[in-house]
Amino acid sequence: MGLSYLVFPGANHTRFEHALGALYLMRSAIDVLRMKGHEISEEEAESASIAILLHDIGHGPFSHVLENSIVPGISHECISLLLMEKMNMDFSGKLEMAIRIFKDEYPKKFLHQLVSGQLDVDRLDYLSRDSFFTGVSEGIISAERIIKMLDIRNDQLVVEIKGIYSIEKFLIARRLMYWQVYLHKTVLSAEHLLVGALTRAKELALQGEYLWASPCLKSFLYNRVSIEDFKTNGPVEGTPVLELFAQLDDSDIMSGVKSWCNHPDATLSYLARCITNRNLYKIKIRNKPFEENKVEAIRQKIEKYFGIGHEMVKYYLLSDSITNSAYNKDSQKINILFKNGKISDINVASDINLSGLSETVRKYFICYPKELDIK
Repeated sequence: MGLSYLVFPGANHTRFEHALGALYLMRSAIDVLRMKGHEISEEEAESASIAILLHDIGHGPFSHVLENSIVPGISHECISLLLMEKMNMDFSGKLEMAIRIFKDEYPKKFLHQLVSGQLDVDRLDYLSRDSFFTGVSEGIISAERIIKMLDIRNDQLVVEIKGIYSIEKFLIARRLMYWQVYLHKTVLSAEHLLVGALTRAKELALQGEYLWASPCLKSFLYNRVSIEDFKTNGPVEGTPVLELFAQLDDSDIMSGVKSWCNHPDATLSYLARCITNRNLYKIKIRNKPFEENKVEAIRQKIEKYFGIGHEMVKYYLLSDSITNSAYNKDSQKINILFKNGKISDINVASDINLSGLSETVRKYFICYPKELDIK
């Protein structure tokens, strides 16, 4: 949930709880499919369970924040796979099938679809869980109902026609949860502030400036860690990089940020105080890109107000875009199974127009310090 708790105080649940919930739903889905006559061995069931239990293990603190700051260019999916392969070595190859399912290399393709797909147990769990803890009722879905309606045709997951309304609600809930929770404007402001603070800290560290940080965080701040370091699991200051990464958690980040509130670098201390004191940047979101002359006017006012050079404005003026696509029919369809055996994509089978959910909606935002009070 990243920094969503700043907006939704109940959203303090962890990725570990989500992994356990997804594991429970995976076992439920396997039981349902077995009851409908599909053969799933104990080894396959165990491997699919391992794959879903470890599917997010490569995420760093505060969700995607580290991917854009102190370990740039390295996706959590890549790190998840590297950690699973390391564990496979430690457990003498017992995760081999789980990794094949995770990578969609196992013959029974529906097992991968349960782990990662348009209707996977990952999404079924986090939508229900996040809706409950944030109090956003629009995200409520019928996960148990959907699982009971699952079946397999041609080695692909399908949903019995009786469950079509639950699928429609699932897609709409997913769209609304992204706009109302995951892409909430205040959450965006907070997360970009945190990315800015970590990026500035990394910049100062590589220049030789002293920053207090926990040992594992310090290793990533003071060293240029690349994707090759992760792939070879090479040592960083004497410790394998995967082990260092696994040691990082939210407390490392926040303890560092709190200590940087009094750092002599004006930019780092300002960003750290904004996060610690919840003095978040003002943010504006709209459907069209912001005009360059308006952005330039804000940039000039920031330079004058804070007395900084042009190269430092990037820490005070944040501009980017966000996208929301509830259903990507091109990557993997949600197929509905009719009583006569016919199979149709949800867009065709539904009696309501779901085409809008298949389109990627892009919005643009800009955020800057509230002190500027720019209209």
